[in-house]
Amino acid sequence: MPLSAQASEQAYSAQDIQSMIIGKRIYLATPMGGEFPLNYRKNGVVDGSGEALGLGRFIKPEDTGKWWIRGDRLCQQFQTWYKGAPMCFELYKTGSKTLRWVRDNGQVGTARIGEGI
Repeated sequence: MPLSAQASEQAYSAQDIQSMIIGKRIYLATPMGGEFPLNYRKNGVVDGSGEALGLGRFIKPEDTGKWWIRGDRLCQQFQTWYKGAPMCFELYKTGSKTLRWVRDNGQVGTARIGEGI
């Protein structure tokens, strides 16, 4: 088990990512409170909007990019967010509709799995 995993967490496999994440809206918990929705569309597109959180003061509030699965990690690349840099995440199941993510740069966070899109 990777050091980044907690004992009670189960790592997502590529198949788990495909069945549990793709085609759904994922709500990332934000440090300032609230949730940031990302839509992982079945056609390989990921998009999101921070408009409801008021992020337009800091970044472009909406962006679109692409997602892919590499090994057992979910990867994504936006057009402008994060300067268009690709990033990958290990995902760990923490509940029936919750997860913890670990980005390839060591950042961690939590999210909940929302409705299908």
